[in-house]
Amino acid sequence: MALVGAQGNEDEKMILSLPKERGWGKAPYFYFFQNFWCPSISLQGVHNFQKYFQAKDNDVFVASFPKSGTTWLKALTFAIINCQHFESLVNHPLLTSNPHELVPFLEFSLVGDVDEKIVKLSHMTEPRNFATHLPFPSLPTSIKESNIRIIYICRNPFDTFVSGWHFFSIFMSESSHKITIEEAFERFCNGVIGFGPWWSHVLGYWKESITRPNKVLFLKYEDLKEDISFHVKRIADFLGCPFIEEEKGMMESIIKLCSFDKMKDLEVNKFGHHLKIIENKHFFRKGEIGDWVNHFSPSMIEKLSKIIEEKLSGSGLSFKTQSSS
Repeated sequence: MALVGAQGNEDEKMILSLPKERGWGKAPYFYFFQNFWCPSISLQGVHNFQKYFQAKDNDVFVASFPKSGTTWLKALTFAIINCQHFESLVNHPLLTSNPHELVPFLEFSLVGDVDEKIVKLSHMTEPRNFATHLPFPSLPTSIKESNIRIIYICRNPFDTFVSGWHFFSIFMSESSHKITIEEAFERFCNGVIGFGPWWSHVLGYWKESITRPNKVLFLKYEDLKEDISFHVKRIADFLGCPFIEEEKGMMESIIKLCSFDKMKDLEVNKFGHHLKIIENKHFFRKGEIGDWVNHFSPSMIEKLSKIIEEKLSGSGLSFKTQSSS
């Protein structure tokens, strides 16, 4: 896939020089770009995002590895940032728009007429709320050097893989990039998955959250499931808009509005589409911890466990793989 712009020929040469692997889902290939596997369908958007996006200090970014609870965190972040504008929640945008529409991924959005889109972004109501799947080292320089806040969510690798498998399998057909779950698992273990390796992605934001806790808030999907009230307070405090005691009801309303069951049952998420290609219902499958046990063989469990133990060794980072309930 060619990148477009004034340096189109140079970009084409750069792509041809990149290591690549066969993709799956909607991506024909994964290219090893800046030390991560970039889906071929995202290369142009990633290039434009890095080259043209200018961060503002009050921007808020939701960052994640795909299928880690991103939709939920987008909804929570959007609702918290805008809680003063929609106090009753009766006419809240989340009731009629999917979270991915309200908090766009910039590496997917910045394609086509980039100049026009950059101008629109510059005139958005502040604070602007965006999302990205890019690893931390590959974020635009303006993001890394500004005072923007990044909220990162990750999920245990077992459930992340299974959720990704179900989601990306939707886009497979016999005539395109169809692979078995066993093949997909081997690629995941080798780090060959969109925006992977998983461990590099997670560790990049984990280390940054330790070095710059005022810039990166690191969350785990499993922790949110276990105590959502505590972590919604953390998010609000991190964003500089803490809930006071009198606003406890507002916080509880936001938690209910953004809950899996509520979001899944909304008309827009039952029948709507994202980017005209993905049915919104596919963003809401189970939302459970531990569903991976229904898909993993003993040998798969052993293999991935050893890899994750090795990759995360010494980092202080660990994950719950099953629900405590």
